[in-house]
Amino acid sequence: MIDNNMVIDPKAGKLRVQESLSKKSKKAKKDSFSPLTSAILILLTLVISVGGWYGVGKYFFWSNLDMKRVNAQLDYYKQKVQAEPNNTEARVDLGYTYALKGNDGQAIQEFNQALMVDPKDFDAYLNLSLVFIKEKRFNEALEDLNKAGQLSPRDYKVPYEKGIVYRNLKMYKEATDSLNQANTLNPTNTDIIYETGMVAEAQGKKDDAIQIYKQALSYDPLYKPAIAALERLK
Repeated sequence: MIDNNMVIDPKAGKLRVQESLSKKSKKAKKDSFSPLTSAILILLTLVISVGGWYGVGKYFFWSNLDMKRVNAQLDYYKQKVQAEPNNTEARVDLGYTYALKGNDGQAIQEFNQALMVDPKDFDAYLNLSLVFIKEKRFNEALEDLNKAGQLSPRDYKVPYEKGIVYRNLKMYKEATDSLNQANTLNPTNTDIIYETGMVAEAQGKKDDAIQIYKQALSYDPLYKPAIAALERLK
C-alpha cells in the first residue's frame, strides 16, 4: 500500500507509504545534471515532497501531470543505470519509480539486482519489502524487513512496516510489539500511532481504536487516515 504522502524518493525518511518511504541518504550526489534534468528533478521535489513512502495500506493515484513527471524520472534513472550498471543507489531509485508506475515485477528485479551488487543495501531491502506488502506477499516482506533491521537497527521504518505485516497476518501481539518499538525510536509519529489504532480495530477493540486515532489527530489535526478512520467507526 502506498500512502497519500508518498514522495518520489525511495529513501523518503518518513515509504510513511508513510513515512515515507528520508531524503537521499547516505551518499552525496556527485552527478552533474543537464539544465533539463535539473529542472525535472526540481519540479519533482517541489510537487511531490511531503512525507515518504510508508504506510503500506493505501494506493496513491497520480494525476496525469504527475505521471508525466514520474515518466521523466523513469527515463532519467534508466539512462543512469545503463551508464552505471553497478550504481546500487540508481537501481533502487529506478526500482522505486517502476513501483510508482505499478510495474512491481520490474521494481523487484531492480531491487534484487542492487542486492546482487551490494548484499548490504538497506534501501533495497526496505523498498523490496514494501512492494511485497503491496502484493500481499507478507512472509517475503517480513524476511526482507528482518535483513533491513540487521543492517540498520535504529531505523524506525523497519519495526513500523513489520507492524503492518504482522497485522495483516493477524499476529496482533507481534504487531503491537513492533509498533511499540517503532514508537520508541520515533515518538509521536502519527503514522505509527495510526497503525497502532489499525491493530486495535482489527481485533475488534473499537473504543481503543477511536482513542488512538484521536491521539494521532492531537499531533496532526489534518492527518487524513485518522480522520477517515473515525468517520468509519462512528
